[in-house]
Amino acid sequence: MAATYNTEVSEEMLYAARLAVRAHRTSAFDSELKDLISAARAELTEIGILPEKAYDDADPLTKRAVILYVKAEFGLDNPDAARYRESFDLLKRHLALATDYIEAPSEEG
Repeated sequence: MAATYNTEVSEEMLYAARLAVRAHRTSAFDSELKDLISAARAELTEIGILPEKAYDDADPLTKRAVILYVKAEFGLDNPDAARYRESFDLLKRHLALATDYIEAPSEEG
């Protein structure tokens, strides 16, 4: 039976994203932030991260990866975007090598 996970952006993750981009006092950017959170998770699953890990708001590494992605991609004039994107890419590669975050290879002979 396949694992189930919630693909909706939680209020906690949305608030963390607001804090990360210093927009926690307004909901004006919520639509963009939700899209960025979803895009980050899609990138993680695209490289083989288990969906239940990519959508786990309680997992500190996954949460950090999502926040780095949001900080890299939010807004138009972000002088630190490349640095955050590089950090996201490095963490993404780390997660792709961590056995807790990827499906174990089958041992078919």
